[in-house]
Amino acid sequence: MRSKANIKGHPLHPILVSFPISLLTGALLLDVLSMITNEQSYARAAVYAEALGLLSALMAAVPGLIDYHYTVPPDSSAKTRAIKHGLINSGAVIIFTVTFLLRLNTNIDLAYVIAMEVLGFVLLCIAGWLGGILIIRNQIGIDHRYANAGKWQEETIHATSDIVELKNLETLKLNQMKLLKLNGKRIVIARTEKGIAAFEDRCPHRGGSLADGSIACEIVQCPWHGSQFHVATGEMKAGPAKEGIKVYEIIIQGQKTSLRI
Repeated sequence: MRSKANIKGHPLHPILVSFPISLLTGALLLDVLSMITNEQSYARAAVYAEALGLLSALMAAVPGLIDYHYTVPPDSSAKTRAIKHGLINSGAVIIFTVTFLLRLNTNIDLAYVIAMEVLGFVLLCIAGWLGGILIIRNQIGIDHRYANAGKWQEETIHATSDIVELKNLETLKLNQMKLLKLNGKRIVIARTEKGIAAFEDRCPHRGGSLADGSIACEIVQCPWHGSQFHVATGEMKAGPAKEGIKVYEIIIQGQKTSLRI
C-alpha cells in the first residue's frame, strides 16, 4: 500500500532508517577500535556518532508511526509485525540512549559500553529484518500498479444513515478500485464489466488490503498471498483463504448510485 509519509510516492521511513542504523553501528565499531588500539579519539568519535544516531532515529520514527497508523491494514498480520518492529526498535534506541548517558556522566568501563551496544545492534538487526518483511512480503509503502489500474484512490466519509450516495465514480475506469473509509469500515468500490461493486477491504487469510490488489473479470486478488474472490457474491475462488468476503448492496436510482452499509 502506498505510504502516507512520502515524497512523490517514495516512502520516507525506509530512507531515513539508513541513518540511525549506520550511525549507531558505526558507534559500536568505533568503540571496538578504541579498545583494540587504546586510542581515545575513536571513543570520542563514537560519542558523536551515537548522538547523531539517536537524533536520526527519532526523525525516522515519525514517518514510521504515520505509516503504522494510516498505511498498514488494521487487523492483519502486517499490523502485528509492525508492532513488533516498532517495539524492538524502541528497545534498541533505549539501550543506545542509556549507553550514551552513562558514558557522558560516569567513568563506565568501555567493555560494558560495547556489550550494551552489541545488544542494541542485535535488536536493530531483528527490527530491520521485520521491516524488510513488511516491505517485501506485506508490500507496505509499495505503490505498485497493474495494467490500467489507475492511481491509488482513497476517500473518507462520515455517514448518518445506512444508505450512502457514492460520488466521483466517473474517476473509476473498468477494473479500477478505490478505498472508501466509511464510519470505521474499509470498503472497496470497484468498477467491473457488470457495473459498480462494493466489498470489504480485508482478505480473510492474513488481512491484506484487497483495494491494493488487482481485479479482472469480477475477480479480485489479494496482493499478499493471491487469494481470489468474486466481488459481486463474495465467494472465495482461490486460496489460501478458507472463506469468502463480505459484499455490500449497490442501489442505482436514475443517475444516483448508493451503497447500503
